[in-house]
Amino acid sequence: MTDQVHLGAVTEFYDTHPINEQQILDKLRQDGFDPNDISEDILQNYDQDHYGGTEANDALAALAAINSSCHVLDVCSGVGGPSRYLAHNYGCQVTGIDLTESRIATATRLTALAGLEHLVTYKCANALDLPLPDGSIDVVISQEAFCHIPDKNRLISECTRVLKPGGRIAFSDILTTDTTRSTTRRQLQQQLTFTDLVSQQTYRQLLEQNGCKVEFHDLAKEWRSILADRLAMYRSLKQQTVDRYGEAHFQKWDDAYSFFVGLYETGELTGGRFLAVRSDSN
Repeated sequence: MTDQVHLGAVTEFYDTHPINEQQILDKLRQDGFDPNDISEDILQNYDQDHYGGTEANDALAALAAINSSCHVLDVCSGVGGPSRYLAHNYGCQVTGIDLTESRIATATRLTALAGLEHLVTYKCANALDLPLPDGSIDVVISQEAFCHIPDKNRLISECTRVLKPGGRIAFSDILTTDTTRSTTRRQLQQQLTFTDLVSQQTYRQLLEQNGCKVEFHDLAKEWRSILADRLAMYRSLKQQTVDRYGEAHFQKWDDAYSFFVGLYETGELTGGRFLAVRSDSN
């Protein structure tokens, strides 16, 4: 798959994702909230499109020592749930970047609804070419997004380039194991646009080559439960998904996600959370 074809596939994947602006606003109204009169304390319960919700945000914040003095870069920020949460709860400035224009537009609108435009901004950009100066960021975060990005070497190089000396990268991602088959890799790329999946050891090597000390936390057991719950959640959105994108799209998504979740039961996939600290001498 060429880079351009892959970029288009990722964009289409998130343009038609079950978790989207309309779904978030509809759920808020269903629960009795006026989307035009909400705070982040309410919104943060509806817009966390990653594994583990707000608890996962807090885990990254604790690992990376995020506080009000930090400028945080959220790589592949999606609809902006983590960036808004961190800004509101930790007082930090956050820049979110994402490849998909519809996600950037959604994140910007939701941030305005939550009244956080003074702390959070978004840019449509490729993670392999970050639109930020060298040494300008205190903390880089990302959650289950690097799996969509080819050329992990360049990705890690870009993330470390924008870090200040002593800066931190805190991220979680989908990881391969010794039993991951080539057929599984191909199916995941075709169905979920996961490309160039790598192991814990590969990430550690790349981060160390870029001047970082690395800490790893295994999430395999935790994610097995979380992913089963997410599959059930996606299925609960069937009618909304069918109404918006059609029955065939829902079935295609359900088949792909069911296959993906099963790989955590068989051990072909695992997950982990990383902290990488850039050397003060870089």
